[in-house]
Amino acid sequence: MVASLRSPRRLLVATFLVIALFLILARHGREYVVGPAQAPAPATLHPEHEHEHGGESHIVVEQKQDHELELVVASVKAENTSWFDTYLPDWHKNIYVADDPHAPLTVPRNKGREAMVYLTYIIDRYDDLPQNVLFVHASRFAWHNDDPDYDALPTLRHFRLPYLRATGYVNLRCVWVIGCPGEIRPAIDETKKDEAEKIQAKHIYKEAFEELLPEVPLPELVAVSCCSQFGVTRETLRSRPREDYIRYREWLLATPLDDALNGRVFEFAWHIIFGKEAVHCPSAAECYCNVFGFCDIPCSDDSCTGRYTLPPFSSLPKGWPLVGWQEEERNFTGPL
Repeated sequence: MVASLRSPRRLLVATFLVIALFLILARHGREYVVGPAQAPAPATLHPEHEHEHGGESHIVVEQKQDHELELVVASVKAENTSWFDTYLPDWHKNIYVADDPHAPLTVPRNKGREAMVYLTYIIDRYDDLPQNVLFVHASRFAWHNDDPDYDALPTLRHFRLPYLRATGYVNLRCVWVIGCPGEIRPAIDETKKDEAEKIQAKHIYKEAFEELLPEVPLPELVAVSCCSQFGVTRETLRSRPREDYIRYREWLLATPLDDALNGRVFEFAWHIIFGKEAVHCPSAAECYCNVFGFCDIPCSDDSCTGRYTLPPFSSLPKGWPLVGWQEEERNFTGPL
């Protein structure tokens, strides 16, 4: 009988105590939240920012993004590079202006054409290179672009990144005309230097090659399709130490050779620098299929139907691509 009376009293007291405790916490302890504890997000600072606390400098470095692909563009002030942002807005671009010392990205000296830009990028970014890099010129329409309209935009849009990953180096030009199947015979061409009316890169290639790549045996024949636009993987770029690229740039800065010669030496040396054979001329069919995905077109070893025709002049006519060589209207269907 006594036990039966105590149980309800105890229950009532316990209920009162719980309610009182809840009210106290609600009034004075709003900072307490029911649920799993959450750690505050750590503050992230850019590398150039630092805060002083009690005489100690605390720096948190933001991790740089590891881009899958970056463009390196060699340009001068006179060239319009806005098309890169217009048509490739999501691509990470490094647009160098070689003749503007105040540009965000520039070079030590405007010398060596695109070679100075490419080397400067590799040297400056060696420790934080992206996974893949495409080295290109600035003009959208240029005679050497491997496209029926000489348009670089579809060349970039159709580029097959998996093939670059698999091979380490890829030329952005498949057609053989100018460069393949044989462009320079270093030892033989050097002997013809004195009798040449005009000194060409092939006449000084042997001497330059032996200075730049003393560890590589002088090839009997050098061939690669022009014109210094290519893709390279990070692993391939780092297959050489940074000091090699510094030495190449120092050679470029010091050489008395003019741009028509020193830049062209690199044009026919990049593929060797990046580990390919001195004669690097894959068949046009293989190249167009692997590099751009054009696999069902009739081809010979050196070209494929409808892909590229060597223009009569190196300067495209005014009004191109809407106006042709005879001032005729062209049926250009690409974006402008």
